[in-house]
Amino acid sequence: RVSLEEVLQWSQSFEKLLTSKYGPMIYKTYLKTEHSNENIEFWLACEAYKKIMSQRKRISVARKLFTSYIQPRAPNEINIDSPMRKAIIRNIQEPTQSCFDEAQRIIYMHIERDSYPRFLESKFYQKLKHSLQTNGNNSMVN
Repeated sequence: RVSLEEVLQWSQSFEKLLTSKYGPMIYKTYLKTEHSNENIEFWLACEAYKKIMSQRKRISVARKLFTSYIQPRAPNEINIDSPMRKAIIRNIQEPTQSCFDEAQRIIYMHIERDSYPRFLESKFYQKLKHSLQTNGNNSMVN
């Protein structure tokens, strides 16, 4: 169960939201309401991808990431420029743990500047915070 303290920490930085126990899941739920969850899903998929040790599995997952998020008109296409897309196409021929790092960094910056501030201002986040404050879930109250 998410605590008020955790929810309040999310407003301190996007990093705190991502590294908290429930933050990524709740943030993804919010993004689905505004039909923009592809960026956080790509970022989280990249985090999982970096932990893959098997080269065979890495090749398979790299291709899935490419077809889901990178290729033009992908079902969950992320907003990256053409040179970045071309670099990834070259990189996934022999995928390494870092072949999506630059795209992931760009997407992180998009999220941090765009959807994260909207999340903090949203009724979704405000209601969650308010319900935890009024239910006395935690002694820490704004």
